[in-house]
Amino acid sequence: MTTNRLFGTDGVRGTANRDPMTAEMALKLGMAAGHKFTRGDHRHTVVIGKDTRLSGYMLEPALTAGFISVGMDVVLVGPIPTPGIAMLTRSLRCDIGVMLSASHNPFEDNGIKLFGPDGFKLSDAIESDIESLIAGGTEHLRAEPNRLGRAQRLDNGTGAVRYIEFVKNTFPRSLRLNGLKVVLDCAHGAAYKVAPAVLWELGAEVIPVGVSPDGFNINKDCGSLYPNVIAAKVRESGADFGMALDGDADRIVVCDEQGKIIDGDQILAAIARRVAKKWRIIWFRCRVYGHG
Repeated sequence: MTTNRLFGTDGVRGTANRDPMTAEMALKLGMAAGHKFTRGDHRHTVVIGKDTRLSGYMLEPALTAGFISVGMDVVLVGPIPTPGIAMLTRSLRCDIGVMLSASHNPFEDNGIKLFGPDGFKLSDAIESDIESLIAGGTEHLRAEPNRLGRAQRLDNGTGAVRYIEFVKNTFPRSLRLNGLKVVLDCAHGAAYKVAPAVLWELGAEVIPVGVSPDGFNINKDCGSLYPNVIAAKVRESGADFGMALDGDADRIVVCDEQGKIIDGDQILAAIARRVAKKWRIIWFRCRVYGHG
């Protein structure tokens, strides 16, 4: 038996406290996903992160209860970018990862994105299996009382600290950002602490925007949907460039020192050109020195 399609192209999304984005559905989704990723008799673990939406306070405990009820331990990390959950799922050796966010959408919306133990998005087949489990009723998935899971919250921003170090390690150790002034718009979202910390620790002077979340202002007139904000701030402050993130910090728009917007497609094209050049150099060396 299958349900109407619950998962979309990027997890489950909808208006908060309206079907399917309800506490009841989050509970069932936690039970079904936890059961699907329980293999063997060892303790199983899920890591859950979120952005700054008010509805996260409703969905997080509902998901937690669902996972615990099927015998899975839960690690709660609080606000963290979506890529941070992908990283922590692998780093903490979790069986599954969950991010609560509706990305660039307004605060009224929310979403549940699931990651496999490899840190990648679930396949359509696995999502269909989870939907089938929900449709068949979750009562039979409950663990025995002595097999219930436990929940713990990583204190002092431990999850965020791990992600900060991970991001910094992707930057060449021989380089610093000293002398650069950067405008950074975090959209009052998941990266409001992490992103400024990364740039500051790499040596940049950071002019923060959108770093005062209140549960309602995520993506509101700020972030990657409103790049004019960083463009104006760059011109006003004399910054070297500006960066605008969306609510869960998996999207970026950049502007140069004159406030000229560089969108995601242009950024990807620049990266692709650099990668292609790197591989051409490797191919040439292999040909010259007889390694390929």
